[in-house]
Amino acid sequence: MLTTDRLAIRPFLPDDAAAFAAYRSDAEVARYQSWDTPLSLEDAAATVAGYGAGDPTMTGWYQWAIARDGLLIGDIGVHTHENRMQAEIGFTIAAAEQGKGYGCEAVGRMVEYLFGDRGLHRISAECDARNAASARLLRKVGFQQEGLLRRNTWIKGEWTDDLLFGLLASDPR
Repeated sequence: MLTTDRLAIRPFLPDDAAAFAAYRSDAEVARYQSWDTPLSLEDAAATVAGYGAGDPTMTGWYQWAIARDGLLIGDIGVHTHENRMQAEIGFTIAAAEQGKGYGCEAVGRMVEYLFGDRGLHRISAECDARNAASARLLRKVGFQQEGLLRRNTWIKGEWTDDLLFGLLASDPR
């Protein structure tokens, strides 16, 4: 488990399913994400169980729960590359918890963990170019925009542009 002054970044627990279903079913939260809404409680329970069974030290995707005062408010995914020196991250924060600095706090802590404890060389992230809040969060944490992929992703019936971000262990933060 990783902690900040206000948050716990931990494995998912079965009790997280209802909160997970709630924020993942919010159309505003899902707007720039790949999933469709709504997310049933049954599907959320299965997803949360799968996330909780993963191993954050292995290659591939691992989804962390972000909790405040014991309640799930979001999640942060880390895809560790096969070389174990690079990772990609993605994050989601419940709408009611956005704008309070929790996303920056969680992503910043994850960056510290990946560089400091895991010894990674590089972390990348990408977001829909229309998602100004996510792009702003990444920049605030220290990521640099490295590219724009024009009309790169077909999602929810339209082509969207993707912003590419990167952060090196040697970059100032």
